[in-house]
Amino acid sequence: MISRQKLRVWILAARPKTLAAAFAPILIGTTMAYNGGNGHVGAALAALAGALLIQIGTNFSNDYFDYIKGADNEERLGPVRVTQAGYVEPKTMLHNFMMIFGLAAIVGSYLVYRGGWPIVIIGLLSIASGILYTAGPWPLGYLGLGDLFVLIFFGPVAVAGTYYVQALEVPSVVIVAGFGPGLLATSLLAVNNLRDEPTDRKVGKKTLAVRFGPAFVRAEYLVVIAFAVMLPIILAVWSNSHWYATIVALILIPGFSAIRQILSGAEGRELNQTLSTTGKMMILYSILFSLGWWIG
Repeated sequence: MISRQKLRVWILAARPKTLAAAFAPILIGTTMAYNGGNGHVGAALAALAGALLIQIGTNFSNDYFDYIKGADNEERLGPVRVTQAGYVEPKTMLHNFMMIFGLAAIVGSYLVYRGGWPIVIIGLLSIASGILYTAGPWPLGYLGLGDLFVLIFFGPVAVAGTYYVQALEVPSVVIVAGFGPGLLATSLLAVNNLRDEPTDRKVGKKTLAVRFGPAFVRAEYLVVIAFAVMLPIILAVWSNSHWYATIVALILIPGFSAIRQILSGAEGRELNQTLSTTGKMMILYSILFSLGWWIG
């Protein structure tokens, strides 16, 4: 039986605060499916389980490869990474992230039964991207492509995929709605990259913060949040319905502190609080959007 101490280490490695990025698009896709009369409990739960497993597997993979590449070291400003801290042996982390992705594939087999080959493609691309974010000779996160990856896979792909395994079709409005959580997931990555810019620069991790500077990423953060808030208005005008979904603008109230920190030039460990607040904004966004979309 696993000890409490080991359990705490693996919970830390799973990075619970990042799981909002997996939960939010599943909630939105499921709400839109049920609102259209196409909801399916089994498919929704399997999509949620698969998304969480892929996110945890990606976190384990990043923990391992960032340690191997030297991006995580004693100068790290963010939360503890268990491989770098010596809590988990690299070989153990390697085996465990492979196991988690294997479990995701098993869960995904039911979704493939429901949705066919499109789900095979989505699943394989999601797992491959999760690994290649920090692995291989051209890792996405080290080339500055992480923002695009996060926008697409935590946005339209996740929302549309969730809708599809329940309704077996995908209206264009669902794909567009998917950019909401994708944009907020990008804001999370922007804060992470802004905080880690000094250490990433030293190890040659060319995030957008390293390529274009902190000012660019601060602007990116504000722009993606603004577009996420504006998106339900665009959808409401387009469909001439679901005006209540525009209540997502309320996320700006609890999110004001994070926006103020970005504008005031906060850096280093100060941005850990910004990251936490942004994650809460993403959860609140998905709840408010889903509630508003359901009301009509």
